[in-house]
Amino acid sequence: MIEPGRKAPAFRLKDQEGRVHALRDYAGRYVVLFFYPKDMTSGCTTEAQEFQQLLPEFERLGAQVLGVSILDTKSKQKFAQKEGITYPLLADDRLGEDGKPDPEVAQKYGVWVDKSMYGRTYKGIQRTTYLIGPDGRVLHRWDKVKAPGHAAQVLETLRELAGD
Repeated sequence: MIEPGRKAPAFRLKDQEGRVHALRDYAGRYVVLFFYPKDMTSGCTTEAQEFQQLLPEFERLGAQVLGVSILDTKSKQKFAQKEGITYPLLADDRLGEDGKPDPEVAQKYGVWVDKSMYGRTYKGIQRTTYLIGPDGRVLHRWDKVKAPGHAAQVLETLRELAGD
């Protein structure tokens, strides 16, 4: 995990439209970078929709919202179209030699973790959000996020930091 005050790791990922986004593209702006486990699941849909509903407020404060998960751009496009998501959903979809997900950006940000369900251990994204400042440093990090109401928490923190 990247601690607040540290430089946010650089990245370059494609969105649901195939456009490449790099952290440096947003230099001088706030960036809300939220990692979510999977497109089209209930918690992830709730989180994505809440960021969409509050998007005008984030934009008014000069912030770019970016969602990241391990599924490919086709999955992102389907998810965005179905849920009316207009901000970039980034595909951290690199595969390892074994054909299993090996997401580069999720690993850089410390959110690719061991999980377990029904006694089975597997790798997955831990729902985490980073608020990155205009200087490229992490201002705030939310760990093990609960989706309902999370976007509003991030917006409130941004308002405080932006002096709004």
